[in-house]
Amino acid sequence: MDSVNLAALTENAARLGMRIQETLHEHTRDLSIARGGASLFDMPDDKNIGRQLEFGSDRERLEAMKRLIALTSKGRNMSNYFPQVVKNVASQDLEIRKLVYIYLLRYAEHEPDLALLSINAFQKDLTDPSPLIRAMALRVLSGIKVPMIAHIVVLAIKKCAADLSPHVRKAAALAIPKAHRLDSSQQPTLITIIQSLLQDHSALSIGSAVVAFESVCPTRLDLLHQQYRRLCRMLVDVDEWGQVNLLNLLLRYARTMLPKPAITHDAGLETEELDKDLQLLQSSAEPLFQSRNPAVVLAVVRVFYYTGSPSSLCKVVNPLLRIHLNSNETERVVLPYISAVAFEYPHLFSSHYARFLICTNDPRQVKRDKIKILLKLCTSENHHALLREFIDYADDPDDLVVGDAIHAVGQCAKCVPTCARQCISALLAMIKSRNGTNAIVVLKLLVQNQLHESSLDRGLHSQDPLKIITQLAHRIDDIKHPRARACVIWLTGQYCPSGAGTVIHGIADWAPDVLRKAAKSFVAEKSVVKMQIVTLAAKLFVLCPTDHTLELLCRYVFSLGKYDLSYEVRDRTRMLTSLLSCVLPSIDGPQPETSIGGGVVLRREQIKKVLFEGKAGTADNTALSGTYRNILTCNRPPKPTLVGHDYPIGTLSLVIGKDMHSDSFLPEWLEAGIDPALRDNKDTSTPPAPRSISSLPASRPAGTTGTTPVVLTPTDSTPTHSAREAWRDLDRFYASDNEQSESESTSDEHGHEGGKENEDSDSDEDDDDDDGEESGSKGGDDADE
Repeated sequence: MDSVNLAALTENAARLGMRIQETLHEHTRDLSIARGGASLFDMPDDKNIGRQLEFGSDRERLEAMKRLIALTSKGRNMSNYFPQVVKNVASQDLEIRKLVYIYLLRYAEHEPDLALLSINAFQKDLTDPSPLIRAMALRVLSGIKVPMIAHIVVLAIKKCAADLSPHVRKAAALAIPKAHRLDSSQQPTLITIIQSLLQDHSALSIGSAVVAFESVCPTRLDLLHQQYRRLCRMLVDVDEWGQVNLLNLLLRYARTMLPKPAITHDAGLETEELDKDLQLLQSSAEPLFQSRNPAVVLAVVRVFYYTGSPSSLCKVVNPLLRIHLNSNETERVVLPYISAVAFEYPHLFSSHYARFLICTNDPRQVKRDKIKILLKLCTSENHHALLREFIDYADDPDDLVVGDAIHAVGQCAKCVPTCARQCISALLAMIKSRNGTNAIVVLKLLVQNQLHESSLDRGLHSQDPLKIITQLAHRIDDIKHPRARACVIWLTGQYCPSGAGTVIHGIADWAPDVLRKAAKSFVAEKSVVKMQIVTLAAKLFVLCPTDHTLELLCRYVFSLGKYDLSYEVRDRTRMLTSLLSCVLPSIDGPQPETSIGGGVVLRREQIKKVLFEGKAGTADNTALSGTYRNILTCNRPPKPTLVGHDYPIGTLSLVIGKDMHSDSFLPEWLEAGIDPALRDNKDTSTPPAPRSISSLPASRPAGTTGTTPVVLTPTDSTPTHSAREAWRDLDRFYASDNEQSESESTSDEHGHEGGKENEDSDSDEDDDDDDGEESGSKGGDDADE
């Protein structure tokens, strides 16, 4: 007997030891996976994954699924395990089921026939008591891109859109765009579902419903008439990314359906007239300026910029300044917004210019955006500090930043004439630097602007523009860049008659010397410089055709240009020699006395007008970017839609500075708007969202286990009785109940029936054929409980 007990004890001890060993092995393996998830990627390919998925325990199946997902993420084709994975779709382990869903989303499109095997499991999960399982099942079902199940997906979405859980309704809203892409013929049904989701009083699902609306029916703004005011009031409670989508939708609705804000002038005072619904949108969106999400703040800024009056734009300053320093990525996106607002209203940020000074570690585009903003904020009070900053930025290692800084120096001289001397001195010092081309181009534009000003205004400048041209002409040998040399030669020919000549009458002394130096290096010059040299020779010769030395020099230049390799130079030379035919008739050799169609021969005064006044007041802007082209060329003000801000706020084009076809369209204002009565809704209250099954009371009377609780919030399903349509909240529900009781007490014909219904309600009997009054009475008793 003792030997039998000893053998049994030994056997039990051996089994216990083996189980402890297996448990320790499994926990050690889980611990290694938890410490380093990357070990899954380093594991060798296991041939037993399929066996573990079919015959292993839950822990082995979980490990096999983890390794399967890891190999899939590495780019390996693991579709051969699809049949084994499908068998685990109904696993009781939630972690296994999640991984199975991820795998099915990846390979269901490649194995549509096998994916259909799991449809029944997903449909069964749609009735699971857990909202998480129902939402996950719908997500996977809508993610299977098999066109033949489109109808099943739409039915599942319609069912989940009326679910008690807002989490499931959110999943239904997110599944609508997938179903629309799967089968666009289901659009009318999906629009009906979207309309019911937009009436949802839960803030959790509204953001997803807006996403579905923008994807399926973005032009059906008529669906928002009665929901507009309620959506405005729900803005604060919606999730962050839902707030962004909802703000964009409400902005588009306001621009399309609401009247345009008007500013009236009465007795010298400006009065702003805003629609009440537009004021509601602004007042509801204003608290979101305090959001931690920069995208929400930028969406609110967009709403105020396009719907608010100029007086309300001051509210966007502090939020923009708060978020633009959150991170480098946020700063890159926020700065174009600030630049766009500062371009229209520079006074809003003029006192905060110190926040936009460039740091050494800023990216290139951030530096360029900051220079643009500082240019817009330049005033007579802060121009000294900003000019010092721009001169310092000219030493930046990035050539694009240096070019923007040099153009900014010229813009300071344009905006504040009193600092012109300091700007010109700084630009002259930059000529010999590696970015001297930009300095010469800006000097050229400044000289043109100053020469076109009146004599009174010119007296304000501390340096004569002709002296600047003289200095540039004497430095022609130091200027190596082709475009910079072309600018100096153009200035020499354009303004040489203004100088007092002592050698050649009517021509400044430095002009022929520039032509002499340019003729010596004509063969080695670029085409853009050669064309300006030929033009300079024509201008000098038409001013003084009697000087023999100048004539020989011009003939030499024309002969070089006539046989140049560049067709542009040859065409320019032929045009100029034909223009000078009356002044220098033998320049092209002997010509016949009469020729048919020989053209018109101009006199000397006409030639001077063509050469010197043909482009008066214009400048060569090819070296300038679009930002400065309309500002520095002449005295006319730039157009508000240009200067880099022709892109709407809130678009990707504004951030990257290029046209993006995926940008949303912002409609124009309506002058009068639609009838405000269309936005009137009898349901002005906001009742709480319906409770889920798990939140209902646990104690129920006998016989009511399988009954469905009364939901006071209307769904997209059509009610069986018209009386239920009026039950929008508890007050109306009780009111209808009282009216029903009064009608029963005063009616002799239905008195016995009413008493019988009350008795049935008191005894909690459940009948499937109850009419609407019985359901209402029962719902009232449940609510009283």
